Amino acid sequence: MRTFQGDMIGSGLRFAIIGSRFNELITGKLIQGATDTLARHGVSFTDMDLFWAPGAWEQPVVAKEIALTGKYDAIICLGAVIRGETTHHEYVAGEAAKGLAHIGLEHRVPVAFGILTCDNLEQALMRSGSKAGNKGAEAALAALETANLIKEIHSLEANKD
Repeated sequence: MRTFQGDMIGSGLRFAIIGSRFNELITGKLIQGATDTLARHGVSFTDMDLFWAPGAWEQPVVAKEIALTGKYDAIICLGAVIRGETTHHEYVAGEAAKGLAHIGLEHRVPVAFGILTCDNLEQALMRSGSKAGNKGAEAALAALETANLIKEIHSLEANKD
């Protein structure tokens, strides 16, 4: 049995990072975690592009336009949706997740979901570089590994005899 998995070497790969300006305090920490992680795995800063969207709701349309360029091996979506006094956060987070998943499938490009969905600011801070780690870094690792796995799968297609 042959086993395939993506490696964690990022040299030569290009990444688009989409950050939500809404809750920018949290998003900034997630972006820092993602870019630091990619750099530690060999991705040049010139191979990382940052796009600012107003919020999580707008990220799917931005991700789709980025995917259509064909310039990136993966897209990393970062932000925070924090529960308020209404159910608004449920609609925003749910639709952002569905939209981003659809783009990855439709355009055959990894779209990492690093949009935090938290009950309060304290939880968001914990997940953006405190006790619970940095979910931006985790999203970057997932994007890196998946991009490499897809490249490996494509090489199978090219080498089928």
